[in-house]
Amino acid sequence: MPAPRATAPARCQHVKAMPAQPQIRGPAAPSAPQLGGVARGDGGGVPAAVEAIHLSKSYGEIEAVRDVSFTVAPGEVFAFLGPNGAGKSTTINMLCTLTLPTSGEARVAGFDVVRQPKAVRRKIGLVFQEQTLDQQLTAEENLRFHAVLYGMPRELVAPRVDRVLELVALTERRSDLVSTFSGGMARRLEIARAMLHTPSVLFLDEPTLGLDPQTRALMWEDVLRMRDEEGVTVFLTTHYMEEAEYADRIAIIDHGQIVALDTPDRLRALVGSGSVELQTADDDRALGALLAEGLDARRAKDGIVVFVADGESWVPRLIEIAGVPVRTVRVHRPTLDDVFLHFTGREIREQGGVSRSAMVRAWTTRR
Repeated sequence: MPAPRATAPARCQHVKAMPAQPQIRGPAAPSAPQLGGVARGDGGGVPAAVEAIHLSKSYGEIEAVRDVSFTVAPGEVFAFLGPNGAGKSTTINMLCTLTLPTSGEARVAGFDVVRQPKAVRRKIGLVFQEQTLDQQLTAEENLRFHAVLYGMPRELVAPRVDRVLELVALTERRSDLVSTFSGGMARRLEIARAMLHTPSVLFLDEPTLGLDPQTRALMWEDVLRMRDEEGVTVFLTTHYMEEAEYADRIAIIDHGQIVALDTPDRLRALVGSGSVELQTADDDRALGALLAEGLDARRAKDGIVVFVADGESWVPRLIEIAGVPVRTVRVHRPTLDDVFLHFTGREIREQGGVSRSAMVRAWTTRR
């Protein structure tokens, strides 16, 4: 594959696409249109960094991705959230020209992934789920090897290596063998390597898989610093709810289809405003008093649930209305777990049977 030539890092205006209406398609709501070919930002239309139009991928009878459409704006952090086998990695593989779509279209940095794959590869950085560093080379040697593969001009390599090592806080470990790195350090080096040739779009496929929460947080500090300082668009896949919170917008994907797409706050708002759980000395009496006040209250397994906006401010009033001693109070705000459950009917951690990923691997092996 012809190697791209690097250019000096450029800053771009960060434009975050915020759709005027939630984009939802699935059992919880009727079909709604996705954003079109132009991502919408604060200053009017700008070309999309990533665009998928009715994108599908089948392996034999297995539909890994079904009719997926979305756009990602320049400078945006965009997350694909879903369980294993939902179609996240297959979508990234199509966008990165690693597999051909069965149908539909996709463009990255303005280039068609089928008709202009070489141009797409020049504009992207990619971090795979599996580590791909050479363990017997130092951090700097891994980066310089990458620079050779991408045909970077000799005069740009040294300053660019310095820059990306600084961005991921690995400058002091540049001469150390990768075999001595922790999992988190190796992952950060892979991100630095993906940024070496100044891509327009950085693809991260399950970037923190297997890392502890503290290391995940440190890695995300690096990624967001790159977005802010270099203007790169970030497209990630994850099944970690807390990781998806870093995104400007989230597409929830399940069984190969996008079932909801919006900002984290708007997705949570679609589920509901929140609730307060009460355990009292007499739940039946308390429930009757709450219902008499016109509140949306119902019995739960271990007490009463009252659905109200801004639950914290309601707690004193609910205790007063209950009219009986209150033993425990718990305020619940909608989470992305609630959002996923709402749109798919199950929790993201539920796994059963053979995953779609395993079926796809089995199909490709037979081929």
